[in-house]
Amino acid sequence: MKSTTVGPSFQKDAADKPDAAAGGVLWPSRACYLVALATAFWAVASILFQPSPFSLPLLPSVTVSQHPPHEQPPPLFAGQALAQSNQTVAADRCAGRYIYVYDLPPRFNDDIVRGCRALRPWMDMCPYMPNCGMGRPLGAGGGAFPGRGWFATDQFMLDVIVRCRMRRYACLTADPARAAAVFVPAYASLDGGRHLWNGTATRDALAADLVAWLARRPEWRAADGRDHFLAAGRTAWDFLRKTDDDGDWGTKLLNLPAVRKMTALVLEVDPWHRSATIAVPYPTYFHPAAAADVRDWQAKARAAERRWLFSFAGAARPGSNRTVRAEIFQQCGASSRCGMFRCAKGSECESSPGAVMRLFESSVFCLQPRGDTATRRSTFDAVLAGCIPVFFHPDSAYTQYTAHLPPDPASWSVLIMHTDVTDRNVSIEETLARIPPETVRAMREEVIRLIPKLVYADPRSARVDFKDAFDIAVEAVLDRVAKRRRGDVVDVEGR
Repeated sequence: MKSTTVGPSFQKDAADKPDAAAGGVLWPSRACYLVALATAFWAVASILFQPSPFSLPLLPSVTVSQHPPHEQPPPLFAGQALAQSNQTVAADRCAGRYIYVYDLPPRFNDDIVRGCRALRPWMDMCPYMPNCGMGRPLGAGGGAFPGRGWFATDQFMLDVIVRCRMRRYACLTADPARAAAVFVPAYASLDGGRHLWNGTATRDALAADLVAWLARRPEWRAADGRDHFLAAGRTAWDFLRKTDDDGDWGTKLLNLPAVRKMTALVLEVDPWHRSATIAVPYPTYFHPAAAADVRDWQAKARAAERRWLFSFAGAARPGSNRTVRAEIFQQCGASSRCGMFRCAKGSECESSPGAVMRLFESSVFCLQPRGDTATRRSTFDAVLAGCIPVFFHPDSAYTQYTAHLPPDPASWSVLIMHTDVTDRNVSIEETLARIPPETVRAMREEVIRLIPKLVYADPRSARVDFKDAFDIAVEAVLDRVAKRRRGDVVDVEGR
């Protein structure tokens, strides 16, 4: 017995067959045939066009419509639909985020690195240049640095790290007209640092050269430089010299009228010209290649045994004994619940990363008085260790890293006003001991959650799958530039 054919067939209808009445296949009516044909078409279509695991529902922030709401797009074949979908996702994902990067003459960046032995009078900086500015890999550090991603990173290597990270930025464009912002990959902090002890003409020479080079570019003239940004990985104070007196500190970089139109990523903002600077975290020793590295380290920080209620790592400051640091040394030295790593000078702490990190990993609270300026790298080392930072002035973090830190300072840190300490109105130990244990646990968890936002991922990695300090800084720049285009931000000249 022959089987009955179900669904569409490439044979002619049975009514047209000469032997139809002589026992051939019985064919359904034309109406049934059309229904069966339509059903089969949609079945095949559902198989051909089923959603991909990388399809648009995983990208809720992008807009996928390329047509007006009431205009129906023409039908597309499967290959066309997939290609157009991919193009739409890529375009929308980068809309408002494209960055154009200048190809600067090497005197503004690479030549500076080649002269690394002359960057600081008292030390050879060449060991800090490898691996895109992360420096050489660290050993275990007595257990302080397990796993991957730990490097002997100097705190002033931001320029090199940012330039390397920018090479892997997902939304680079070769068309400056398409760019939301323009990156200037000059090594401003390395140049400024190598000439801090020279005369002012030498200190300012390369910055003036850079401004003259930019002024000749059509990309600069398109927006008068207000869409340009650069990394200047020192505190703003190192670039704010006002006079030409050789005795004054720093360079004039951030006081040059052209640069004041730009946005500079610095380690500490200029409080009088905030529209020209954005504070970003100091580079730490940890540069994870992927989110898995971050999670492994966070687990270690959560499990750390913290024997000290509070601790301090740093050097004394010469001068009056009525300073926060002097009080910290006095109060910590008198307490059995305080751990201390006292350096003869700041560079001694920097050359002992394992000892400092082991102290912070074994402490509940880490004291963070002001350094040479309001901020210090130690704050970020403490957070990295899962240690709750204790500040003595709001400018040490709260007014600085607004793009990277939670809006509620009390959720992750403690503030004891410096005047209360220097006037000897408070005991640091008693103040910290009064914080309830459940509050301490919640604060520590918030600190540990902050870690990926405050570290710079390995700039060589193609596997970075988390938002790091670089990503957040770029978002802040793009937001700043967009506001300038809309006229929401008043420039330092009042425009």
